[in-house]
Amino acid sequence: MSKKLGPVLQVRMGNRRIVVANTYDSVRELWIKNQSALISRPMLYTFHNVVSTSQGFTIGTSPWDESCKQRRKAAATALNRPAVQSYMPIVDLEAMEAISMILQDSNKGENSINIIPHLQRYALNTSLTLNYGCRISTKNDNLLKEIVETESEISKFRSTSNNWQDYVPLLRLIPAKTNKAVYYREKRDSYLGRMLEDLKAEIANGTDKPCITGNVLKDPDTKLNEAEIKSICLTMVSAGLDTVPATLIMGLGYLSSPHGQQIQQKAFDEITKVYPEGDVWGKCLLEEKIPYVTALYKETLRFFTVIRVCLPRKSIKDITYGGAVIPAGTLFYMNALAADYDETHFDEPDKFIPERYLGDSDVGTPHYAYGAGSRMCAGSHLGNRELYTMFVRLILSFQILPPSNPADQAATDAWNADSCPTALVAVPKDFKCRFLPRDEKKIHYWLSKSADRTRHL
Repeated sequence: MSKKLGPVLQVRMGNRRIVVANTYDSVRELWIKNQSALISRPMLYTFHNVVSTSQGFTIGTSPWDESCKQRRKAAATALNRPAVQSYMPIVDLEAMEAISMILQDSNKGENSINIIPHLQRYALNTSLTLNYGCRISTKNDNLLKEIVETESEISKFRSTSNNWQDYVPLLRLIPAKTNKAVYYREKRDSYLGRMLEDLKAEIANGTDKPCITGNVLKDPDTKLNEAEIKSICLTMVSAGLDTVPATLIMGLGYLSSPHGQQIQQKAFDEITKVYPEGDVWGKCLLEEKIPYVTALYKETLRFFTVIRVCLPRKSIKDITYGGAVIPAGTLFYMNALAADYDETHFDEPDKFIPERYLGDSDVGTPHYAYGAGSRMCAGSHLGNRELYTMFVRLILSFQILPPSNPADQAATDAWNADSCPTALVAVPKDFKCRFLPRDEKKIHYWLSKSADRTRHL
């Protein structure tokens, strides 16, 4: 794309002037070197004035002010490396549940299965348990389906390109789009309000489980008001269905391809090489010592870049780029997918090559799947740990094979794997694959060890 449009493009959308960065270096120059100027977000009509009027804005979509600063600080504290390590028992539990269900549904590798509900539940439950101390019991749970549907629709309202009424005020007089936004806002209000009230009741009864929101509610010195607490809750729930599940889903689809078989074998060989005693199932929660698996999830994040155009930034002061002065108040869009496919930075970007992240090649920001700069995803470390754990355990447990019916094979490139290109987050197309157990007795043993460790959860 940068070959056609250049590293930086200026466009007008309705009455708004927008700068679009299309290359790795232009994103680094604007988002990282000028991050203090690009710390705010614009107010967009559909998401901010319609969808978010009741629960407030997520941390990531809030304009920069003192409240946003306090909420982001609270989230950063709750999601830093030491905190994330304390959450790994939750990841242990959810990975165990997902793999147990995959083992059951796949019937020794004979059945081709849809992996999407399993991985959505894995990621969402991690967020719900962290934030509310509650979890969804099965992949067919009605609440799971409701949250997935609602957050998927709201993702479209957060899209930078799908809501022309954000840029052309006259279109706001057409009620259809607004009515749909109100409908999904009310659905989200229902389950968010229910979970928060349930948590408050558990705190009052002394039956609550440790969680981020519970800690905030019980802290007499907290500086966050009710609206700010709701914002953190909203952020955690929406984030639970953003980068991690879509990346895992598309990555597993690729691993089921012919080339994916070679990558799986190399990953499995590296796992057994680093852990010859076979104790990686538990140790992957404590450490990240298999470079090839780390490289695998980084390449999956880059190759599929599930948030293709990141949430816009709004400059709070002038920025000089290429000799031109870009005035304060300008909107900036990061074309993250184009930047992650920039051939001046990545050799053969159209090929899935985990090895590009081995050795000394990982210098600076490895990819823009989590954004960049001052407002990049605060949960990136948790996301990476979720990806690493699940890739290790799935590859250790199964050979991930193509489906019995070739028509059910996953798309193996970012351009065709997304069923809704105009949504903020890629929506993986349905596909199936087979999971052939490498050693079913070992899998049951590992699952039982996880069950013992997480029984208190």
